[in-house]
Amino acid sequence: MDAERIIDLLLFAIPSLIVGIIAYYFFKEHTKNEDGRRRYLLKKDLQVSSMPLRLQAYERLALFLERISPNKLMIRVSPISSNKDDYERLLIQNIEQEMEHNLSQQIYVSEKCWSIISAAKSATIQLIRKASLLEKTDTADKLREVVLTEMMERRAPSDAALSFIKEEISDLW
Repeated sequence: MDAERIIDLLLFAIPSLIVGIIAYYFFKEHTKNEDGRRRYLLKKDLQVSSMPLRLQAYERLALFLERISPNKLMIRVSPISSNKDDYERLLIQNIEQEMEHNLSQQIYVSEKCWSIISAAKSATIQLIRKASLLEKTDTADKLREVVLTEMMERRAPSDAALSFIKEEISDLW
């Protein structure tokens, strides 16, 4: 009699266990899918709200690159005296200030984009320092002339960074 009761109990328990296991896995998959759907919707909402901020950051960085372009920088920042070292410091200080005003924009652009922008800034500073070290550069006006002549012969470092920004923005669409 006990063996018969045990068999009856197993016959009732086994289907219940199978249904329980199936329900567990079904519920687990359903929860996983719902979690994924919620994450997708949240990410989509964040992208919609962050897109204007990202575009504004790219605009500000494009403006920064335009402002540090040697051609525009030399026109905008006139020498205070004829001393080339004072003018070199003034130009570099101006570039550094421009960079400081735009430091927060790095959180909205890719790491590669920010590196290229930083490299353009450094290359522009190097170009000014290199021109200042030339023997023929003895006054602030001569420094201006040398840098502007150099820019006629090759592209400004900021041009390459600006091209990269345009490319990265086109990838957003």
